[in-house]
Amino acid sequence: MKKGIHPENYRMMAFKDMSNGDVFITRSTAETKETLDVDGIEYPLVKLEISRTSHPFYTGKSKLIDAAGRIDKFKTKYAKFKKE
Repeated sequence: MKKGIHPENYRMMAFKDMSNGDVFITRSTAETKETLDVDGIEYPLVKLEISRTSHPFYTGKSKLIDAAGRIDKFKTKYAKFKKE
């Protein structure tokens, strides 16, 4: 391996799936200012919109997550083209 090209600031971090509240701990170099207390230990926190515990491919469930109202915007924008 080449020297000097890999980051040195690996640390334990908490990743939280905001759609279902699942939290997992792993090593990362991600930058964040938020923290989360897990089992009495404070970890830097990275918030995720979707993870392996909520993604339909891994769960086998067809669950629709619409955090920003994008589906409603799409439906109202293209409602005038609807055939009746």
